[in-house]
Amino acid sequence: MTAEHPAVTAVGPDPVDPAPAASAPWPDLVAAVAEECLAVLLKGADEDWSRRAGDLDWTCRQTLDHIALGLVGYAGLLTARPRDRYITLFASIDPEASVPACLEGLGIAASLLGTTVRVTPGDVRAWHPWGHSDAAGFAAMGIVELAVHTYDITRALGLSWTPPDGPAAAVLARLFPDAPPGHAPSAALLWCTGRIPLPGLPRRTEWQWYGGTP
Repeated sequence: MTAEHPAVTAVGPDPVDPAPAASAPWPDLVAAVAEECLAVLLKGADEDWSRRAGDLDWTCRQTLDHIALGLVGYAGLLTARPRDRYITLFASIDPEASVPACLEGLGIAASLLGTTVRVTPGDVRAWHPWGHSDAAGFAAMGIVELAVHTYDITRALGLSWTPPDGPAAAVLARLFPDAPPGHAPSAALLWCTGRIPLPGLPRRTEWQWYGGTP
């Protein structure tokens, strides 16, 4: 999860989709976002990855580890289905690997999450500190990790990129019921996660998604 910002009180639950996760487009959205993120990050492979990623305390390279940890962790939570704790498996990328090889590892992590979401029944719930969630919720969380932290890294590397609007709209509907209307989904997602201000809305200093389902 994106824990570099303090959490705020979660808002009320959104409606639950009774359909199995396999019937939703979430696995395909995870794959599509991962492909786009990896492609733009590869363009900056020769840049200085020791720079801080956006306003994070991590370097660009360390941020890749954080994303991989989150993606594999979400897949693990859906697999083990704990009710009150995080899983005991932690993922990281070879610290000696080149950036292209690191991105390969990130692609593996995204594939693990997408595959797990695809085969997880719709009634499965697993623990998360921001609300026990279903497969769709964890897929949306994975997309946030990929998209928002790719934005952080591209800012540091001088690359112009924003999250794709289609997946961003799906994530907003699933995790951010308080998202402001009337804005492009990509901009609203970046505002919801404390990255940018919007007209009339100052940049958030605290934020949290709502992943819970009954």
